[in-house]
Amino acid sequence: MTGFRVGVDIGGTFTDIVFLSADGRVHTKKVSSSVDNYARAITDGIGEVFQDAGLTARDVEEIRHGTTVAANAILELKGAKTGLITTKGFRDILEIRNLRMPRLYDITWEKPVPLVERYLRVVVDERINAKGEVLKPLDPSDAERAVERLLAEGVEAIAVCLLHSYINPAHELMIKEIIQRRAPGLPFCISFEVLPEIKEYERTSTTVINTYVMPIVTRYLEALRRDLDERGITAPLLLMQSNGGLTTAKAASRLPMNIIESGPAGGVVGAQSLARVIGLPNIITLDMGGTTAKASLVENGEVTRTAEYQVGGGIMLQSRLLTGTGYLLKVPAIDLAEVGAGGGSIVWIDSGGSMQVGPRSAGAVPGPLCYDQGGDEPTITDATVILGYINPVYLVGGALKLNARKSHAVFEEKIAKPLGLSLAHAAYGAHQIASANMMRAIRSVSIERGRDPRQYTLFAFGGNGPVFAASMAQALSMKRVIVPPSPGLFSSFGLLYADVEYHYTRTFRRLLREIDLNELNRIWNEMVAEASNQLAADGFTGPQARIHRAVNMHYQGQSYELTVPAPDGPIDEQVIPVIEEAFGKEHERTYGHRAGADEPVELVNIRVIAQGIDERPRVPEKLDAAAPVKPERPAPRQAYFGPDTGWLKTPILNRSDLRVRHEGPCIIEEYDATTVVPPGAGAELDAYGNIVIDLP
Repeated sequence: MTGFRVGVDIGGTFTDIVFLSADGRVHTKKVSSSVDNYARAITDGIGEVFQDAGLTARDVEEIRHGTTVAANAILELKGAKTGLITTKGFRDILEIRNLRMPRLYDITWEKPVPLVERYLRVVVDERINAKGEVLKPLDPSDAERAVERLLAEGVEAIAVCLLHSYINPAHELMIKEIIQRRAPGLPFCISFEVLPEIKEYERTSTTVINTYVMPIVTRYLEALRRDLDERGITAPLLLMQSNGGLTTAKAASRLPMNIIESGPAGGVVGAQSLARVIGLPNIITLDMGGTTAKASLVENGEVTRTAEYQVGGGIMLQSRLLTGTGYLLKVPAIDLAEVGAGGGSIVWIDSGGSMQVGPRSAGAVPGPLCYDQGGDEPTITDATVILGYINPVYLVGGALKLNARKSHAVFEEKIAKPLGLSLAHAAYGAHQIASANMMRAIRSVSIERGRDPRQYTLFAFGGNGPVFAASMAQALSMKRVIVPPSPGLFSSFGLLYADVEYHYTRTFRRLLREIDLNELNRIWNEMVAEASNQLAADGFTGPQARIHRAVNMHYQGQSYELTVPAPDGPIDEQVIPVIEEAFGKEHERTYGHRAGADEPVELVNIRVIAQGIDERPRVPEKLDAAAPVKPERPAPRQAYFGPDTGWLKTPILNRSDLRVRHEGPCIIEEYDATTVVPPGAGAELDAYGNIVIDLP
C-alpha cells in the first residue's frame, strides 16, 4: 500500500489534519485545538484518522507541520527568561526601537514591553567600526563578568548582539566560547549566526526573539516527537517556515524565528501551486479561520515575500509608513496582512455606541455562543447562523452540534436591542464590519503595493473564508472567486505542496557601479556552497537542489531596501546594468516613481535561496477525497442578503452538485467549510474540483 504524507496545521480554534497518498487518496480530520498541549490534538486527530480509514502508523511516510507555538510564546509573553549582552551604549536599543509609530497622533499609545527586562541587559566595553576594524578590543574578563552576571540572575537563555558584528564577529565568538564553557547546555544565540545583516535594532530584536522562543519550541518539538514515537509513528517531521519553505525539526529548534508565522504560510503556498495548475498567475488569497483573517498576493505565479514583519502587533497591515506595533523580526516571510476577524471574533458595542468586531476572539474554548460550550458573548459565527449562511444544526459533518437559539437570544439582547436594530439587520451589520476589516487586509497587499485587485482572482479558504469571499470580491469590483477542495483544511493541505527551503543573507554594502566583482562573486560563492551543503545534508543533490540568488538594494541615502532577483552564474560588468534596471522597475512599481539614470544605486544585502525538490510530484494530478459520511442534505433555508434584498429561500447544495452551473443565491455545505454564492453570481466546478464563482 502506498504511504501517506500528513499535513497538520494548528489554528486558534481547530487543528486540521490531511492525509495524502501518492496515488491521490485523501483523508481529513478537523478537531478542536488543545490549547493546554497542542501536541495532544495532533496525535489524537491522527489516531482518529487511523481508526476511520483503517490505517496504521506504518502508513505514514512524513509529517509536515505548521505551528503557532512560537508566535503564542511572544503574544502571551511566556518565552524563556532571556538575558542580552550588547555593546556599551546600546543597552536600551530594544526600548528605543527604530522610532516607527503605528498611530502618529495617539499620545496614549505605548510600546510593547521589551522581551528582555532592563536588569537582564548587560554591556561589554568593546567597539568595532562599520568597516570591521577593531577600535577597542574586548577584554575577556569583561566578557566573563557579563556572562556571570546573567547566570547569577537565573536566565534560561542568552542573546548576544554586538555593534557591527555582522562584518566582524570576533568579539561575539569570544562570548560564545565563554557561555559554552561557563554554562554548558544553556540555550544561547549570537547575532552573527542568526542575522549577519546591517541595522542594529533589527538585528538585536531578531536575535532576542530567536533566543526567547528557542527553549519553548525545542521542548514542544521534543514532546511532539515523543508522542508520535509512542504511537509508533517514526516518520520524519518537517516544519513550515514563515517564508513558505519547509525545514527540519532540528533546524527549527536552532532557528525558531523562521517558523513563527508558519501556519498562514501553508495556505498561500497551496494556493500558489493550485493556481499554477489551473492557469491563474495572479491571485489574492483570503484565509479566514476562527480567530484571524489573512490576505496575501501571488503575482506571476510567485508568492510575494517581505524582508521583515512584526509579531504581536494586532492588525498587521504591513504598511511601509505605519509600523511599530509589535516585535520586529527581520527574516524573509510570505507577505501577509492580518486582521482580527475570524469566526470566533467577538461582536461588541464601544463606549460611543458603535458596533465593533474583534480583535478579541472566543477561540476554541468557550467558542461562539452556538457551540453551547459556555460562551456568553456574540461572535461572527453567531451572526452567520442568524443570517442563515451556515447550518444552524451542526458543523464539521455533524460532529459539532449547534444551538442556534442561543445565538438569536444573546445577539438580540447584547447587540440588536441596544442599537435599536432588528436582529437580522444587526447580524448583517456585524457581517459587513468583519468584511470591511478583511478588505483592509486585501487592499494592504494590493493597492498599497501598487496592484489593482480588479486584475486578480480572489482565492478563498479557511473555515470561514468562503462564507465572506463573494460579497467581499463584489465590493472590491473583483470578478471571480476560487474556493479549492477542502477549503477549511486548506492551510494544512498546502503544507503538502511546499518544498524544503533555506534562506541565507549577508550584508555587502557597496555602490553598485563601484563594486569589486571578484569580492562579490567570492562571497556569493561561499553562500551558495553553504546552501548546497545544507541541502545535501537533507538528501537533496543534483537537479533536486535548486539555488536562487537575490539582492536588497536602495538608492543611496534611502533607509529601506527593495528585493530583486539576481541572475545565476558569475556577476560581470554586463550583469550590473541588468540588476540596476530591475531595481528601477521595482521601485517604480512599488512607489510610483524612479530616480534618474545618474542616481547611484546601493547594494545592501546579498541573498541565497536554496530549495530541495522532491523526486516525485508533491501532489498527484487527481485527488480522491474520502469524504466523511454526511447527514441527509438540509432543505432550502431562508438567508438574509441585506436590507435591499432581504430574506431569500436559498438552496443548500453539495460541492458535487456544481458539476452543473447554479445561479445564486445558493449555499454549498461541506465537511469543513460553507460557501455562500450571493444573488446575481453563478457557481460551478472546474476540471480540478474547485468552486468557481463568477460575479456580475
